[in-house]
Parts: sequence; structure tokens; C-alpha cells
Amino acid sequence: MNILIVKLSSLGDVVQTMPVVTDLQRAFPNSQIDWVVEEAFAPLVTRVVGVRRVIPVALRRWRRTWLGSKTKQERAAFKATLQEQAYDAIIDCQGLTKSALVARIARLAPSGVRGSFANKSDACGYEWPVKFLLPHNQAMPTRIHAVARTRLLAAKLLGYENTGAPHSQFKDLPTSSVTSNRIFFAHGTTRPDNEWPQWKWENLGEALLKQHPYRVLLPHANAHELAICEGIKRHLGKSAEILPRMGLSEILDVMASCKGVIGVDSGLSHMAVALGLPHVQIFSHDRAWRAGPIDTAHQIAIGGVQAPSSDAALQAWMQVETAASSSPP
Repeated sequence: MNILIVKLSSLGDVVQTMPVVTDLQRAFPNSQIDWVVEEAFAPLVTRVVGVRRVIPVALRRWRRTWLGSKTKQERAAFKATLQEQAYDAIIDCQGLTKSALVARIARLAPSGVRGSFANKSDACGYEWPVKFLLPHNQAMPTRIHAVARTRLLAAKLLGYENTGAPHSQFKDLPTSSVTSNRIFFAHGTTRPDNEWPQWKWENLGEALLKQHPYRVLLPHANAHELAICEGIKRHLGKSAEILPRMGLSEILDVMASCKGVIGVDSGLSHMAVALGLPHVQIFSHDRAWRAGPIDTAHQIAIGGVQAPSSDAALQAWMQVETAASSSPP
């Protein structure tokens, strides 16, 4: 069975779709799974065990020069690549007009199915034209976790039942050590309402260093995040390390070698969840029910309507570290 997943963006949503690959492999052991994703996330999706081929698309870049000759050539090449394989199932896991159009362009086998979500769920993206663009859309509960929603879509569309917790696997991860003293601070986010103040990161780092000689790793993706890293570094001194700018595949490897991750509601935090690392996910508004870690003692969400304190984050880290030590993920 040839299956195409269409999940274009954003980083967190892409990562939270990865357990579907494991589900499909379990339900259809001989399946071949391809994935269409925005070009920025393609290197990360390439690392997912069970994905045969990643088909990059550049809708974000193309929309600035949609009618330009170079863009027209790239669009034609993308369409040709997308239609090379006929698929028995085409699953639009995003539920937006742009993703449904990509799913509609892909080539379907004569007896294949092509579908997406039939309705909106709370706090999940959905656009009504999808119901007219694709023929086999599936009804979803109104309130459902983002990971469970996508897993349920694939299961209903292809007629199997999910068993077990969501699970993702990655290729060629470095060997991790349970004795690592490195903690990854995933402080960056594209949404200002997800940010946690710099002074709270500084207080948390200081409190952690009183507990153990940790090495705090600080990633950055832009000048704003670099300035935050530099502030935390000044506060923590030699115990903090500002990482160079790196791609998502490189960040995955760095994370995998860490003892754990503390981060805001962001794509990097979802990567930590997918890796199975001890993780504290910080929420500044009521989204944990939709996007937080699911039913694991070594991965927990804190905060909610209001951002949590540094002390709450410290206590949560001690909790997940203890859980991970007694039952390694």
C-alpha cells in the first residue's frame, strides 16, 4: 500500500503528526509512506523511521513570487514529483485549503481514498473549503488532543484501530547517555503569547545549578532569541552554552544527547516529546489539553491560563527527572 501524508507546517504540528507513521506501519506492515511538507521541515521529516520519501514544497516562499518564471518552474517540478506515484491513500492531516489542494493534485490509485477532517475541532486549524475539495473526510470530536485527532483521522480513513500511546522513531540518532548533564532550554517561539520571560529562565537556570552541575544549552533561530541567550549566558556564566545556529536535523541530534528539555509550547518542545526525553513544557495559556505531553510521568505540562513561576518549573523538572530515573523512557 502506498500512502501519502500531507502535513505542510508548522514545526510543532509536523512533529505531532509523526506518530501517524508508526500507526500506519503497525496497521499495514508493507506500506510505503511518503510525506509532503514545507521545505524548511523536510530535513527533519527525512529522519522519521517509516518515511520512504519526503516531497518538499515551498508554498511559503512561492507566495511572494507566485507568477515569477522561476517559481512557475519550481511549481511544475513539484507537481510532476507529486504525481510520479499513484497512492492508495492520500491523507490531508492539516485540514487547510492549501493542504487540501496539494492532496487533490496528488495522483490517486483507482480504488484509493483521499480525505481530511470533516469539521473543526477546538483550538485546531480547519478551513471549510476542505469539505468540498476532498471526498472522504472524517468527522472529529469537538475537543480532542492534536496528536489524537490526526491519529484518529488516519485510522477512520483507512479502517483500523489505534492501540498504544503515540510513538515516533528517528533514524541515525547519536547514542545518548543517561549520565548526561546537559539540559536544553527551548525558550524560542514564533508566538509572543507563548514566551516565558527571560528573567524566569535565568532564575530557573540558577536554581538548577544549585541542584546539580548541569550544562545549560541555549539554541537560537534569530537575533531576538540570540539576545535572550546572551542574557541568560551572562547570568549563568560558564555553565551555559549558546549553541550556533543549526538546522532542525542537527538540533534533533543535540537534543537526543541531553538529559532532558525544558521549553515553552513550541516546535522544539514537541521534538523533545517525540524523542521521549524528560521534558517540562511551559504553557502561558490554556492549550496543554490540546498540545501538551500525553500520559507520561517523565513529560509534563505546567502553567495554563497564567505562566508558571520559575519555582514551579524547577519542581516539575525534579519530578520528571525522578520519574525518568526510576523508569527510563
